[in-house]
Amino acid sequence: MSSAPVSFEFFPPKTPAGQEKLLAVRDQLAATNPDFFSVTYGAGGSTQDGTLKTVLALRATGIDTAPHLSCIGASRDELRELLRDYRAQGIGRLVALRGDLPSGMGMGGELRYANELVEFIRSEFGSDFIIEVAAYPEAHPQAAGLEADLKNFIRKCQAGADSAITQYFFNADAYFHFVERVRAAGVEIPIIPGIMPITNYSKLARFSDACGAEIPRWIRKQLESYGDDSDSICRFGEEVIVRLCQQLLDGGAPGLHFYTLNQAEPSLAILHQLGK
Repeated sequence: MSSAPVSFEFFPPKTPAGQEKLLAVRDQLAATNPDFFSVTYGAGGSTQDGTLKTVLALRATGIDTAPHLSCIGASRDELRELLRDYRAQGIGRLVALRGDLPSGMGMGGELRYANELVEFIRSEFGSDFIIEVAAYPEAHPQAAGLEADLKNFIRKCQAGADSAITQYFFNADAYFHFVERVRAAGVEIPIIPGIMPITNYSKLARFSDACGAEIPRWIRKQLESYGDDSDSICRFGEEVIVRLCQQLLDGGAPGLHFYTLNQAEPSLAILHQLGK
């Protein structure tokens, strides 16, 4: 495990207490010597200022930190200005996404899809940024189907993406099947599996329903059986995720990207079990 790179995703805290807690979490996770950190961006760019502030705070550790950038609701001029600001701040990596629409908003913005955003970044900034894109082993929840989703992913790669991070999943076969299909289409960029530690069943079920990540029935049933026993949920969740990570790494996954939800312990416990 020691040679497989890891990375961690955070969201911009909304309160001073959340900010303080995040700095402690940052220091704990920085000790694992990750490849990079990433910071999410709210629907329609609603946390843009918080994203940059959080990126700069995380980067103070010397770890490469990538802001998420979505094109929904933004004009080319706004994106250009933001990217110039990022470049001036020494940010060299981005996670380029279509993004979510704020509720009640139509398809705003001049760029409608992530491949158009990647194309725009490359045409305006050349190779100034390493560009990560999203991948969906179980298909994007709004995709017309697996084939349509695969074509969308390949378009992002052809537009100039350097590597991809997947939506989280709990079935290693879904990841391997997706990678096989991508390779068969002639696309060779690294596809890093996204990992969601299991610490709270009701939150996980809500997230998963919203983003189209399938929780296998046996995992759901076991988690349901624990009720409010959070220790048992965490213990079982850790076993499930450690086994999943081991399968992924044994099968050739190029690293692991943890969705931390701004917590250190769940990811650290998994990494400890994996020998990192």
